[in-house]
Amino acid sequence: MMNARGHLFCFSAPLRRIRQWSLPLALILTALGAPVGSVAQELPTASPEDVGMSSERLDRLTDALQQYVEDDRLPGAVVMVLRDGHVVYHEAVGNQDIEAGAPMRGDAIFRIASQTKALVSVAIMMLQEEGALLISDRVSAHLPSFETTTVAEVTEDGYDVVSARRPITIRDLLTHTAGIGYGNGPGAEAWRDAEITGWYFAHRDEPVRETIDRMPALPFQAHPGTRFVYGYNTDILGAVVEAASGMSLDDFLQERILIPLGMRDTHFYLPSGKEARLATVYNLTDELRRAPTGPGMTTQGQYVSGPRVSFSGGAGLLSTARDYGRFLQMLLDDGELDGVRILSPSSVALMTRNHIGALYQSPGMGFGLGFSVRLDVGAAGVPGSEGEFGWGGAYHSTYWVDPVEDLVVLYFTQVIPASGLDDHARLRALVYSSIMESAAVMK
Repeated sequence: MMNARGHLFCFSAPLRRIRQWSLPLALILTALGAPVGSVAQELPTASPEDVGMSSERLDRLTDALQQYVEDDRLPGAVVMVLRDGHVVYHEAVGNQDIEAGAPMRGDAIFRIASQTKALVSVAIMMLQEEGALLISDRVSAHLPSFETTTVAEVTEDGYDVVSARRPITIRDLLTHTAGIGYGNGPGAEAWRDAEITGWYFAHRDEPVRETIDRMPALPFQAHPGTRFVYGYNTDILGAVVEAASGMSLDDFLQERILIPLGMRDTHFYLPSGKEARLATVYNLTDELRRAPTGPGMTTQGQYVSGPRVSFSGGAGLLSTARDYGRFLQMLLDDGELDGVRILSPSSVALMTRNHIGALYQSPGMGFGLGFSVRLDVGAAGVPGSEGEFGWGGAYHSTYWVDPVEDLVVLYFTQVIPASGLDDHARLRALVYSSIMESAAVMK
C-alpha cells in the first residue's frame, strides 16, 4: 500500500484481530506443515506525524537516494524506518536488476552478510537463558577442538607461533576479542593453505562444524582479550549453537527465532520460487558494474545453486527489510514482539552495553555482545544517541536501533565494494533531521 507521498507500507489491519492467539496458531500450522508467514502479525504502520516525525523531511531521504541511483552510484536500495513500534517509512528506489530493467521491490531479498551475526548472538543468549551454556564458558567446553590454540606473534624476522596465553571464551567470540580474524594478518599463508579465508561460506561443500574444527590448528592473530579482531568469531558461535542445542544452526534459527517472529523470508539459501526477489549485486569502483558470478565468488554468491550445507553464522543469511525490522523491533522492545518472547530484558541490556573498554577503536563507540554501541555522540561526531546499537553487512547494508528515540533504521542495498559512497552518513543525517519531537516528550 502506498501513502499519499509514495511511501510503501504493508497494510495489515485484517491480521490485527488474531494478535492474542497468533503464536499458538503459528505453532499448530508449523506442525501441520503450513507456512507460518500466513498468520504472522505485521508491524503496524503510522504516518510520520503521528509519531513525532516529518513526512516532508523523510521525502528528502527519498530524493537523496534517487539521486545516487541517477548518478550511477547505487543500483537501488530499500529503507525502512520504525518509530514507536510503527513503520513510518518503507521506500524502494532504483533497480533490483539494472540490466533486466527490474525495479527495486519493497520485499526484495538481500544478502545481509554480517547482519547474520546479530541473530546468532541472540541465539547464544537464548541458550544461556536456558542453562545450556554460559558466555563465560571456555569455547572448548562445547567445541573440544579449541582446547589448545596458538597465536602468530610478530617478530623482526616475521612471526613466531606461540601458545595462547589463556583459553578463548564464548564472551571473547561475542565481542570479537578472541584474536581470530578472517585468515589475514601474520600466519595468513597457513590459513590460505587450509583454504579458510574471507567471510564467504556458501560455496563450501562441508558442514560448518567441520570448517570450524580445522581452525584451531592455525595461528590466530592476537591473544584472547587483548585486541578487537573482526573475523570468524560468530561463525564459531554458530558451531557452539549446534553443539549446545543438538540442532543445526539453520534449524535452531528457524525454529527458535525466525518462525516465532514471523520472519518468513530469512534463509541461508533461497527456497524455490523466491529467486525473482533476490537483488543483484553490483561493484562500485570507478563506475557501477554488475558483479561477476562463479564458484567461490563473494559477489553474486551461491545462495541459489550452491551446495547448501554450510550455515555461516557470521555472514550467511538472506533477508528482507520487513523481516529484519521485526527482529530489531523485538530487541528494541526488550526481547519481545507481538507476545512472543525471544530474550529477557536483562539479556538484551547485557548485549547492548560496551564490554571491551577502549579496545574498539572508533571514536565515541564501544562493542557489546554482537553489536557496536554508541558511547559518546560528540566524540562520534554524527547524529545519534548514547546507547544506540547496530552493525552492517559486506554488501553495504546497515542498521541501527536507538532506544532513546524509540527508533529502528534499516538500509539494504547490494554493492561490494562501495568505493566513495557516503550514503550511510547521509541516511543517518536525514533520518535524525526528520525527528520533530523527542521520544521522551512524546511519552
